[in-house]
Amino acid sequence: MQTATAIDEAAMIEAGRAAGTALQAGDVIALVGELGSGKTHFTKGLAAGLGCKTDITSPTFPLVHEHRGSDLLVFHFDFYRIESAVEIISLGWDDYLDAGGICVIEWADKFPGLLPPKTQWLYFTMNEDQTRLITPRPGP
Repeated sequence: MQTATAIDEAAMIEAGRAAGTALQAGDVIALVGELGSGKTHFTKGLAAGLGCKTDITSPTFPLVHEHRGSDLLVFHFDFYRIESAVEIISLGWDDYLDAGGICVIEWADKFPGLLPPKTQWLYFTMNEDQTRLITPRPGP
């Protein structure tokens, strides 16, 4: 993915949809950005690009949601409330990574050491005009 600007929620969803169509089994996508920067809307589009028909919401309290796409499962994580790596591992983290689906992690920068080396890192920033910038770059 190249750097993209989203002017509204629909554009953020479309950016995610475009990114989703290029993903392959086993890909891990790390999303980093402050509250309201568009991570969940991007994930909605990403899941739609993979053929998911279910409603995508942030898994802040259950910590992970599983969605079935056309050919792949999408595992949507939110590390926002997690305090330790042990909590993530106890969710069956390694099983999710090995399941052959797509792992999308909001607030991934809280535990970068748990993510595999080939993780695709996307950084979300809000501009003064309320547009959002999505920038791919190496992880922390």
